[in-house]
Amino acid sequence: MIIPKANRLTDEQLQEIINITREFNINIQVIRGTNRSIYAMIGDERHELLFNRIEGLDYVDRVDTIQSPYKLMDKDNELKAHQIKIGGKTIGQGNFRVIAGQCTIDPANPGLFHETAAAVKEAGVDMLRGGVWKPRTLPHSFQGDPKSLDILIEAKQKTGLPVVTEVMDADQLKLAVEAGVDILQVGARNALNYGLLKQIGDMVQHHPNVAVLLKRSIHMGKMDELIAAGEYIVSYGNPNILLCPRGTLPTMDGYRNHPDESITPLLKEKTWAPVIVDPSHSVGKALYVPRVCLAATAYGADGLIIECHIQPKQGIGDDPKQAVTPDVLKDIIKNTREVHKTAQYYN
Repeated sequence: MIIPKANRLTDEQLQEIINITREFNINIQVIRGTNRSIYAMIGDERHELLFNRIEGLDYVDRVDTIQSPYKLMDKDNELKAHQIKIGGKTIGQGNFRVIAGQCTIDPANPGLFHETAAAVKEAGVDMLRGGVWKPRTLPHSFQGDPKSLDILIEAKQKTGLPVVTEVMDADQLKLAVEAGVDILQVGARNALNYGLLKQIGDMVQHHPNVAVLLKRSIHMGKMDELIAAGEYIVSYGNPNILLCPRGTLPTMDGYRNHPDESITPLLKEKTWAPVIVDPSHSVGKALYVPRVCLAATAYGADGLIIECHIQPKQGIGDDPKQAVTPDVLKDIIKNTREVHKTAQYYN
């Protein structure tokens, strides 16, 4: 990891470093942070001569080696000072953010989504979620509709809220980024789809205001596995990564999944990335969601992503069973913000 004395290298300085590293079969990946850029060496960097030549450059402050397997996501990396800002609001670094909205946007009833969007804004959310494309176990189930992307972006324009939606392949990724989606969600089924993670990292490095919400693998993925998945995205140039515990398999009787919000402090011991917990998919029942929100916040979460619907029984996808109403959401936001203030004393 090359740390320059200035906030960023000039084009001439970067080219000089690239010329040196090429001699050692190492590539340079520029990671553009909020306040400064860092320059990751991709390849076998165990060359004393390489280090000596780079450290000898008068515009280089130092060259760091990080021993953990995830060099960019490691808590001690320079990226710990990077600010992830969405819609002008910083995520993490002492801030608590709430994302809410429908599991699935019904293209046949856009009015319900627009009503939900207005209601969650009034409840006090920071960002709006809405499922355009949906992964389904059976091919006969509703898979989403590209028309819903237009509905999502229209709601963004009406409310002024940044928007979040899931992408599952390169075509959806391109459509979402070009439409103006602010946060791309990588769902639990694709959390270890390394080809997709590379594509996302490669595309969003050219869109510095786009973030990625990376959910934990559905099959009891280890924490290191989740962090390493984030490493793929950051190593391709975009440090706006948010980690999302969302419950894992095997399930706990009575819940949709095995709740895993308690891993938040363990993640924070290893990485600088903000943690946004999904209580809705964790327990899968609206009645339980408020309590899980409180627990996740007490464990130190930087935010929550909650399924909410103006009329859950009229929703599609998971909304009828696990979406809370806007009134419940308003109480959740009020109570979790109070818990967050208390939790800050234990950081």
